[in-house]
Amino acid sequence: MITFALLCDNQHRFDAWFRSAEAFDEQLARGIVSCPVCASIKVEKALMAPAVARSGSDKVTVSSGHPQQAEIRELLRAMRRKVVSEADYVGDRFAEEARKIHFREADARGIYGEATRDEVAGLIDDGVDFLPLPNLPDEHN
Repeated sequence: MITFALLCDNQHRFDAWFRSAEAFDEQLARGIVSCPVCASIKVEKALMAPAVARSGSDKVTVSSGHPQQAEIRELLRAMRRKVVSEADYVGDRFAEEARKIHFREADARGIYGEATRDEVAGLIDDGVDFLPLPNLPDEHN
């Protein structure tokens, strides 16, 4: 997945996720990318800073105090339990296995494992669909 900063002809700025850069171009050409504020389909990519990975002191986006925080946390834990119980663990071969499945070199199946930042970036570039698997220990209620 890739996110783009977008701008409509009415100068509304918004972000949107796409499977790949090619998917954005295709959806834009078909007229199905629209501004969430004014519904204009005259949209273009806005100038945005590149995401640069840093070592050691990386910051992550977090939240606190949402009225449904405990419920959301339990839903994430349930999602993790479901994936772990129903998918194949492939360890540090995740990127390799995900690509094989994506390019139909292996049978489609659910998998989970670990990937480096570079591997994640490569999967995004290749248009491989995946999600981060949340890890929420029980002591963080």
